Amino acid sequence: MTALVWFRDDLRIADNPALNAASESGKNVVALYILEDHFNWNIQGAAKWWLHHSLTALQEELKSKYNLPLTILRGNSEELLPRFCEQHHISDIFWNRRYSEEQRANDKALKDILPKVTSFNGNLLNEPWQVQNKTGGFYKVFTPYWKMVQSMPYETPLAAPKTLKPYTASIESLSIADLDLLPTTPNWATGFKEWTPGETGAWKRFMHFMENGIKGYKDGRNIPSQDNVSRLSPHLRFGEISPRQIFEETEKFRTAHGHDNDVLHFQSEVAWREFSYHLLYHLKDLPRIPLREEFNHFPWAQVDEETLKKWQTGKTGYPIVDAGMRELWHTGYMHNRVRMIVASFLVKHLRYHWHHGEDWFWDTLLDADIGNNSASWQWVSGCGADASPYFRIFNPITQGEKFDPEGTYTKRWVPELKEVPKKLLFKPWEMTQMEQLTSGVKIGEDYPEPLVEHFKARELALSAYQSIKK
Repeated sequence: MTALVWFRDDLRIADNPALNAASESGKNVVALYILEDHFNWNIQGAAKWWLHHSLTALQEELKSKYNLPLTILRGNSEELLPRFCEQHHISDIFWNRRYSEEQRANDKALKDILPKVTSFNGNLLNEPWQVQNKTGGFYKVFTPYWKMVQSMPYETPLAAPKTLKPYTASIESLSIADLDLLPTTPNWATGFKEWTPGETGAWKRFMHFMENGIKGYKDGRNIPSQDNVSRLSPHLRFGEISPRQIFEETEKFRTAHGHDNDVLHFQSEVAWREFSYHLLYHLKDLPRIPLREEFNHFPWAQVDEETLKKWQTGKTGYPIVDAGMRELWHTGYMHNRVRMIVASFLVKHLRYHWHHGEDWFWDTLLDADIGNNSASWQWVSGCGADASPYFRIFNPITQGEKFDPEGTYTKRWVPELKEVPKKLLFKPWEMTQMEQLTSGVKIGEDYPEPLVEHFKARELALSAYQSIKK
């Protein structure tokens, strides 16, 4: 008989409980990946590019280390897997768990019709149902959740299996290229070349951060021009590195070098991802329905498609917002502080429903993750768990001045403003005609006028918020 390990959001060899269990079963092993097309939140856009390269890296690693092919299928797993298991005499199936309502329902249905299935926690420090408050319920506020997580042990990361016995019979498989994950014409992914998807790339990125970014992380993580962020989010999204591995390495660093506050702040950022999945598990409608019911009646503005397009393409007239949106389009990534600024601008300055931002990020982020994306948009919109109050409205002028004081980040992504005086960089519309001439940028032609006036937009947002408090 044969064991099947089904790779999903865990495209790595080390600390992969499902892969280890398949190895320990003593049976011949089949490695499988299915591109599933039947979920509402199918992988989109930029993340498809990452998946192509991550699967390629996994395929090469399995082949070189174990001479184990990676079988590729596409379609509805409820239809494909039973037939596949019957064809290849699969007796044992191993996978790591998933947590959205759709995915859990899918896996439950499969367990009812497949041979023996054993599932594992391969993607979180703790299972969502393990972290409970004093009444046995789930947490809706991050700080007490994080305190509880700090008090809980997590399993030691597993080493990669030393050996696997490959299943040697012929298996019909798609190629990774057959999945059509890469852009064709135009190739909008040319700016993604700074990334190296795959387990090796994840560890290279992590080690760079540990050597160059962890010291000073607590304060430096808010400065988008500095190297004090890990940029591990796409690697975590596709499971090329696990939270257990990250915590293990950062604890070793803390023991050896100190920097407790920096390490704890970094760990808490990883724990926010955990918290997002905690919420996703307990709140099945998190991706679309506000946790705070009164926001079902919020008077969102009617969307003007041209205005929305200007936000998407970085042409709002607010330099820090535009820098972030252009970074996103070019690299598939945006610094976290800037994510909060651009998101706040959409839902509070423009008063557009957070779904528009959630959908755009889902398509353009390499790290598009159903838990993080949903929880974070609800957070910034004031309608989710532990949400930033709606009346906390980021001022895009002062945010730029505070977190990009030299304009290094902004001028990189909005180069038409590179000669604008520093005191006016984040409010270039205040330049005189002579200053515009000297700077080589005419507002309204070379760089857009602001879509909205900050203080007026703020008052309208606060007024809208007051209307749902009555």
